[in-house]
Amino acid sequence: MFGPGSQFDELFNDPRWALAMIRATVLEAAHPQIGAALIDNSTFVAHPWRRLRNTLLSLQRMFGADDHVRLREAARLNRLHARLSGTDARNRPYDAMDPGARAWVVATLFESTVTMCRLSGQPLEQDVMERLYGEFQAFLAALGDEPGRLPYTLNEFWPYYDRVVEEELENTEAMRIILYKLFDHLPAPPLLNGLPTLWATGRAVAGPVIGAITVASLPEPFRRRAGLPEVPGAQTLMQGAYLAVGLTRFLPDNWTRAEGIADLLSLSPESDDPRARTVTALADQMKRAAALLRLITPLPSSLQPTAQTGTHRSAQEFFHEVLDQTGDGYLDWPDLAAMARELSSRLDLDEPEETRLYNAYAHWWRELQADLDTDGDGRISAQEYSTAVPSLAGPALIRVAEVLFDVTDKDGNQSIDADEYRALFQTAFHRDTNGADGTYTRSAFVKEFLSFMSGRKRSTPYDPLLTEA
Repeated sequence: MFGPGSQFDELFNDPRWALAMIRATVLEAAHPQIGAALIDNSTFVAHPWRRLRNTLLSLQRMFGADDHVRLREAARLNRLHARLSGTDARNRPYDAMDPGARAWVVATLFESTVTMCRLSGQPLEQDVMERLYGEFQAFLAALGDEPGRLPYTLNEFWPYYDRVVEEELENTEAMRIILYKLFDHLPAPPLLNGLPTLWATGRAVAGPVIGAITVASLPEPFRRRAGLPEVPGAQTLMQGAYLAVGLTRFLPDNWTRAEGIADLLSLSPESDDPRARTVTALADQMKRAAALLRLITPLPSSLQPTAQTGTHRSAQEFFHEVLDQTGDGYLDWPDLAAMARELSSRLDLDEPEETRLYNAYAHWWRELQADLDTDGDGRISAQEYSTAVPSLAGPALIRVAEVLFDVTDKDGNQSIDADEYRALFQTAFHRDTNGADGTYTRSAFVKEFLSFMSGRKRSTPYDPLLTEA
């Protein structure tokens, strides 16, 4: 069911899967429970590339051949989902551990994979489809869900899928953001931050096209009920796109591997990875072309990129780039939970270290809320934060830094040597560690973390982790 030779393994690195993933994400977001959880807790708007990389890494762990890795990843996902619950805008409860919602996520991945093959002119044979369906059932079982949440047979799956589409899916806010905001405002991946003009130009062309293709690929009954407009010619454009992307499967395997592409997109320009150096060198040449492009064809004001220079941030920049992880314009618990979640994932923490980190962030949130929430609405606006211009380095934030120190100090000698430092900042955060050949004491490590979180400096190892998309 898992690892090399499985049907999923053969399809995972298929370039067409990029379009299938977008389609599946839209169908997931249209589910009321999933859409509400995304709006309240997800960083997909402010950090879509980070979310993509984490999703691909998680799928790779779950569908890989190593049973131990799969068990650890399933436990991590269940701990993550257990923390996501609340009520939506219509006061309906949602819970990321809801068995029906979890089954729907797996259903959309399976159905979108089948659809991508059909739309690109290579429909799956019945036996291949049944094998793939069995693998997705095994994936859900590996998460600990009871059998039967997905129908037992493929013949029973299609009526189940049609029923959910017709009776349960809605035109949710999360779905609208993905279709009409995310692609139009997609931030550049970290490695391409130095090319804002070229990125804005490409996004202005590709964004509406991707949105139109995705809408055209959705089930027609749902499109009609949700009132999603279909651009004339979108069906032809969609089929052409799937056919064109499908041709890239003839490229060398190492060019199209999902893991390699995701890692490349998440690299920081300052990384000491050779691939980052190569792209940075090319970027220097392309900046000259970008400057010429601006002179010849100025971008509309709405597409003009804003350059970020210097080593310090203003309070407003710090709020939006670091604190507001979910991108909704406010600081509240889901933003700090997103920080804890990203740190836990990058450092591959198990219990109890993960819980210690979440608890430290929870204490920090209560401290911030008591000091900065002047209107008592349970969240902190950019104006409230900027007006106070607080020092964030209180006792609770120091506790966060100390938890990070403890998980980095693998040998427990109360200092971080050069190897441990590289394991944290280079391996986990993809940041160059030049000049870090000595040791870090607990106080020195805590001081550096607090310098980033309260000093608003750009030139720290934490930038790639918490600020880049």
